[in-house]
Amino acid sequence: MTLLEGSVGVEDLVLLEPLEQESLIRNLQLRYEKKEIYTYIGNVLVSVNPYQQLPIYDLEFVAKYRDYTFYELKPHIYALANMAYQSLRDQDRDQCILITGESGAGKTEALKLERDTGGYAYLNPDTSRVDGMDDDANFKVLQSAMTVIGFSEEEIRQVLEVAALVLKLGNVELVNEFQANGVPASGIRDGRGVQEIGELVGLNSGELERALCSRTMETAKEKVVTALNVVQAQYARDALAKNIYSRLFNWLVNRINESIKVSTGEKRKVMGVLDIYGFEILEDNSFEQFVINYCNEKLQQVFIEMTLKEEQEEYKREGIPWVKVEYFDNGIICNLIEHNQRGILAMLDEECLRPGVVSDSTFLAKLNQLFSKHSHYESKVTQNAQRQYDHSMGLSCFRICHYAGKVTYNVNSFIDKNNDLLFRDLSQAMWKARHPLLRSLFPEGDPKQASLKRPPTAGAQFKSSVTILMKNLYSKNPNYIRCIKPNEQQQRGHFSFELVNVQAQYLGLLENVRVRRAGYAYRQAYGSFLERYRLLSRSTWPRWNGGDQEGVEKVLGELSMSSEELAFGKTKIFIRSPKTLFYLEEQRRLRLQQLATLIQKTYRGWRCRTHYQLMRKSQIVISSWFRGNMQKKRYGKMKASALLIQAYVRGWKARKNYRKYFRSGAALILSNFIYKSMVQKFLLGLKNNLPSPSILDKKWPSAPYKYFNTANHELQRLFHQWKCKKFRDQLSPKQVEVLREKLCASELFKGKKSSYPQSVPIPFHGDYIGLQRNSKLQKLKGGEEGPILMAETVMKVNRGNGKTSSRILLLTKGHVIITDTKNPQAKTVIPLNSLARVSVTSFKDGLFSLHLSEISSVGSKGDLLLVSEHVIELLTKIYQATLDATQIQLPVAVTEEFSVKFKEGSLTVKVIQGPGGGGTGKLSCKKKGSRCLEVTVQ
Repeated sequence: MTLLEGSVGVEDLVLLEPLEQESLIRNLQLRYEKKEIYTYIGNVLVSVNPYQQLPIYDLEFVAKYRDYTFYELKPHIYALANMAYQSLRDQDRDQCILITGESGAGKTEALKLERDTGGYAYLNPDTSRVDGMDDDANFKVLQSAMTVIGFSEEEIRQVLEVAALVLKLGNVELVNEFQANGVPASGIRDGRGVQEIGELVGLNSGELERALCSRTMETAKEKVVTALNVVQAQYARDALAKNIYSRLFNWLVNRINESIKVSTGEKRKVMGVLDIYGFEILEDNSFEQFVINYCNEKLQQVFIEMTLKEEQEEYKREGIPWVKVEYFDNGIICNLIEHNQRGILAMLDEECLRPGVVSDSTFLAKLNQLFSKHSHYESKVTQNAQRQYDHSMGLSCFRICHYAGKVTYNVNSFIDKNNDLLFRDLSQAMWKARHPLLRSLFPEGDPKQASLKRPPTAGAQFKSSVTILMKNLYSKNPNYIRCIKPNEQQQRGHFSFELVNVQAQYLGLLENVRVRRAGYAYRQAYGSFLERYRLLSRSTWPRWNGGDQEGVEKVLGELSMSSEELAFGKTKIFIRSPKTLFYLEEQRRLRLQQLATLIQKTYRGWRCRTHYQLMRKSQIVISSWFRGNMQKKRYGKMKASALLIQAYVRGWKARKNYRKYFRSGAALILSNFIYKSMVQKFLLGLKNNLPSPSILDKKWPSAPYKYFNTANHELQRLFHQWKCKKFRDQLSPKQVEVLREKLCASELFKGKKSSYPQSVPIPFHGDYIGLQRNSKLQKLKGGEEGPILMAETVMKVNRGNGKTSSRILLLTKGHVIITDTKNPQAKTVIPLNSLARVSVTSFKDGLFSLHLSEISSVGSKGDLLLVSEHVIELLTKIYQATLDATQIQLPVAVTEEFSVKFKEGSLTVKVIQGPGGGGTGKLSCKKKGSRCLEVTVQ
């Protein structure tokens, strides 16, 4: 029973201080919130359901708990299982593991056979699903487990079919009917449910309906068929479902035992597992709660007696005097229920078998008469006799003071539930089914084995089962698991103090702790105790060569512990109070801190000494290598210097001896000759590999030597200039003028106007309206203007509404002339020297504006907003004409927003791209207010 460092709360409630109900529950809550769901009471395991999967059940944990004794690791169900197995193996004792607790406490995991749980009357749709549980995965695990244990696929299918039969029986709805003579009878509301059952298990639906709605009374001389009313038919249906379920459960247990039993004839030891419902106190307690609580009362009796017996046997083995422990003996309660002549179950059987009018009220009256003075029995009658007034006690109720508290039972239906007999008609109907498993569950249905003897009552059967169970338990070594559910909602991480407190009272956890602590709360083998606490004595630390018991006596003697707190057994040390153990743990903690400090001091000293020795050794090695390296470098420099001096001396001698054989300056002449030869070779090679004279060919041979690169680049530049000059010399004046215009267009619009790349390969024509064939238009220019540089039809944008109208634009060397296409006499003449600037967009459109430096009174009302299909050519020619006429460069602004001035004011023009991205260049003008014109490029 070790105390682990870093444990949450108290891992063994035997060591709990103070020992109170509240502190016990608080300790369970503290551990549960830290996901520590297991706690010990001695060798009893308390388990709180986490409602989630915890990573503490893999093979690694199995191996870990197999290699350690019970108290050496944290509380775990594997530790209890390992202890039970070791006791079975080493001590040759049969084992039994008793698992108790309420539904939802974590004893077992229920199997959901159907997804739509709301469609079955026997299932509770609110609790048939648990958060965090995967029903599909669990069902596959169940099938796999059945296969591993030896079930065939056919057997698994039959088991599931019988379970489905139970669910479907709950959905068979019975209704009132009347026979011809007016006697109440019953029938099936919807025959489809019975038909489904018949198809499932190979049963005639008509025979099942007759068995559910009627009963055959058979005597030695005659048979009488009696119709059942609705209540009786419902009772028969439920009785059949419960019998099928119970017999299927027994069949599964027997089948598993048959599969795992040892095949040899030799008698072997066994390990049994008892998973039983815990003590129940509900708002309305009936016959079911009565027998369940009776069984738990017997289990509590077994637990107390066997726990005390185990304690007494251990004290006897260790040679320690046994002191009788005072505890509540619930034998009086067990006798109240199970006494053969004067027990409640005996009275219930007597009332069921008694001829005449029998009812729950007559049964209660008999109990009141028989147990009127019993200290653990109460009813309304006994309370009135003692002048006690309890409004919670009903007239049809009685109360028993169980070990876990008082429970009030309602006697209504006690007689019927005790007479929980399966009508012979139903057994015979099940035996006729063509389903092997279902047929085998009802052997009494075989007409050859029919018996007229009345079967035992439910109470008698239960009492007999409990008697056999108690006999088995007393013959085996018990191991206990107390299961607790932390909340009613089955939510992870939620701990209801009140709910757990009630369950702890039902399970008698505080009573269990008191029994465990009646003598000595803590005991441990001498060897384990000495191993843990030997560091508290200078005699046993760090080495002890004596016996384990002697070493423990040395440790406790030096600590001056009271003799009343200690008892030395043959193999174990016993400590009476948990406070003494806590004192030992505190002294051990302080001693560990001292030892840790000592170890740290010693380690630091060792580490510093070791580090110093390594540094000293390394310094010596480094110094040695450094001095050797310095000498090697010095020797190398000296050797190199000597060789250099030798070389110079030998060279000087050689030059002195052979100088007469060479002319002065021969080396310079030789080097110049070699250089000139290389230059000649390079130039001749370049001559033979010159590229083509095309100005577009930019290829050039690379220099053979790096020091020719500069000269090579200069030759390449001169060759290109020569090709360009030669190309220009071949051009006519008109071609030169065309290239000059293209160059100007490139400088103005390259990289700025989207339509410029398309204009590059297209020659500038100048005349796009057939000016030579139109004498009227030729007269528009002045007599001294010279030739017309550009003639084109443009569109003029109206500033008022954004509409466009066609105009003819003529460009001469001095003017821009704009005239109406229908009336050439109406014209606007703009001198080039009055142009201030030109605005054009960056899109593919032809919109542009001519901004005037001053508003002329001759035919012009302000700046002009025009659209041209040849805007690149037009603006280039206007730019060149203005430059030639005024020697001033005309500003050309590429922008999407500009202002156009008129006599009345100004107008802002905003140009945007349409959804098409402006690919076509078409324009759409829309007036935005009085001072803004929005132009969209489609």
